[in-house]
Amino acid sequence: MQSMSVLIPQLFDMRALRWNRQRAATSYDKFAFLKDEAALRLVDRVDLMRRDFDLCLDLGAHDGRLSQHLAPLGKIRTIVQSDPADKFSNNFFPSGINQRVAPFAVHDFTTLPFADKSFDGVFSCLNFHWVDDLPGLFVQIRRLLRPDGLCLVNLLGGDSLYELRASLIAAEQDISGGFSPRCAPMVDIRDVGGLLGRAGLALPVADSDRLTVNYPNMFGLMRDLRGMGEQNVLVARVRHPTKRAVFVRAAEIYQDKFGQANGSIPATFEIITLTGWAPHESQQKPLRPGSARARLASAVGSHETTPEGSSL
Repeated sequence: MQSMSVLIPQLFDMRALRWNRQRAATSYDKFAFLKDEAALRLVDRVDLMRRDFDLCLDLGAHDGRLSQHLAPLGKIRTIVQSDPADKFSNNFFPSGINQRVAPFAVHDFTTLPFADKSFDGVFSCLNFHWVDDLPGLFVQIRRLLRPDGLCLVNLLGGDSLYELRASLIAAEQDISGGFSPRCAPMVDIRDVGGLLGRAGLALPVADSDRLTVNYPNMFGLMRDLRGMGEQNVLVARVRHPTKRAVFVRAAEIYQDKFGQANGSIPATFEIITLTGWAPHESQQKPLRPGSARARLASAVGSHETTPEGSSL
């Protein structure tokens, strides 16, 4: 029987993504507050782990600030940094005193050019919302991990920038009578959490939290997104310049619908964090059904009943 390959829809233009990151590289440190916030969430999780890591990979490292935040923990001996934009290799942070940084690797998120079982940990901070084949990427990460290796990543979730999306759609409908794709479709935590288990990673955990950033107006938010290299890279995006009237109207709608009493506007970022491990015999296993030694009813002080005709 022939195996059937699954056709993955191409939503994102990787050349455009690389170009956006190239332009952002030289001044990225001025716009990296969101990367820093997301990186600290990963650092907190590593800090709680009672183990060290010999060799790790930072996928989509930008200027290497995740590695810089991890260095004071003293838990990672060497970290490889990679990114689709080679200009970041000229602007990344130096290694910390407790951590060595290996040569910078340049590649996109489609194919990871590393040997199987190369790393004790694979990290990524705010990159995977630009990936078409997210299940396939996690399968690749699983292959790169040594037994009991850690996969720890975060990405922007579906509630991110909902205010901006709604304002742009409404404005374009007002001005042009329709709307074009402008904001990337982002994953829901209810969907993405199961990807780790499907990729063969053990003990999967998914959680999310929200960060709200206040701006004087919508144009300040858009300036920061450009500085982060986070502009629209949808394949279906409009390729001609948008009428200024659309953005002016969007700013008005944003202010009217979401503006706060002090005149500022909020921008919401949902950060989804995923943790999984390459299987290893030392890891905790779930108990077999019926193997518990104590009754739940006894533990919570309630009365236990059984269906008629059955026994416990």
